Amino acid sequence: MKAENVMAAVRGERLHGLLDTLAGFGALPTGGMNRQALSDEDFAARAWLIGEAQRIGCRVWTDVCANLFIRRDGLEDLPPVMTGSHMDTQPSGGHLDGCYGVMAGLECLLALHELDLSTRRPIELVVWTNEEGSRFSPGAMGSSAFVEPQRMSAYRDSRDAAGVSVAEALDEHGRRFSGLPLRERIAAHAFVELHIEQGPVLERAGVPLGVVSGIQGVRWYQVRCRGASAHAGTTPMDMRQDALLLATACLPAIDALAERLAGADKRLTFGRWQVLPNSINTVAGEATFTIDFRHADPEVLAAFDAELPACLPDAADLQPLFSHPPVAFDAAVVDMLQRAVEATGEASLSLRSGAFHDAMYLATHCPTGMLFVPSRDGISHNPREYTEPSQLEAGARALAWSLVQLADQA
Repeated sequence: MKAENVMAAVRGERLHGLLDTLAGFGALPTGGMNRQALSDEDFAARAWLIGEAQRIGCRVWTDVCANLFIRRDGLEDLPPVMTGSHMDTQPSGGHLDGCYGVMAGLECLLALHELDLSTRRPIELVVWTNEEGSRFSPGAMGSSAFVEPQRMSAYRDSRDAAGVSVAEALDEHGRRFSGLPLRERIAAHAFVELHIEQGPVLERAGVPLGVVSGIQGVRWYQVRCRGASAHAGTTPMDMRQDALLLATACLPAIDALAERLAGADKRLTFGRWQVLPNSINTVAGEATFTIDFRHADPEVLAAFDAELPACLPDAADLQPLFSHPPVAFDAAVVDMLQRAVEATGEASLSLRSGAFHDAMYLATHCPTGMLFVPSRDGISHNPREYTEPSQLEAGARALAWSLVQLADQA
């Protein structure tokens, strides 16, 4: 009954108050959030969260990538059950992306504290650094560095638009939080991330909770087509080498390839374009665009890799930018999350995430799973980001049930 009692102690009013308070750090006058990783706004939010955690007796650590680890001790010193997400936002983001998972985790700790209940294993609330990647590249920096510490040597040299390096920002974090002890990577019993869906599937199905089976794999490419800049008024059409026309001419072939390989599961985006010299009266001499292709089947991704070059003009340069294999979450954790949803009395849907999350990296470190709540109109990375309060509460209750069950395992 312990998990049921903690689930019942989750208080919606308190959860929404936590979300509202966090939204005050980096709030924009026109609505939305701008709380960049390791910024002053981020530091202020972290200081508030640390204070809330210490007030209920939790211990707090950080690490070399400024991840925060907030521990509620268990009866035994065993590898903890972890939950959490991130608190950094897009430059004009919403107040739920990442933030909801952290505040719901805090609400679970508050419910346990209110009931004065202990779990066998510790439960840790984690705040991962720079998940969004909107200030420093790459995204999911904190979680990936936690799982693979050797990444930090490259990450420290990354710079933001103002020229500030990750190393400099981390040094400032160390000064601001000099009282926090540093911790090395530790083993974890499990990790559960609660997140908004950031897509329309749950809302379209009229279902308040989603149990996530895994995360799609991804391929990012850059294609550069070269032509010759020329005067727009004096160069006959049959003598032009228009790089933009070369680039756009190959798009149907790439789209057809993705359609043939993926069918209804196709996720293909031509997201970023650069045209040189980008002048109204000059034929384009160079055109560069990116390709984002995602799928859950590694064989489909491999086939896309193999066949993509044949879709491009002879003069094109193809450069791989990023690759990550599909992630399948741990079957036992997925089953536990399904049971958690059933304990809440809510309906659920099994789905796969098309977006990256910190859980993508944690899945290689410990048994991992995710829960989703709906996003109205599928909107995220936008001030209009919204989830019904009752759905936020349902997600927090399912999280509480699952954390207690996992933390009482041997």
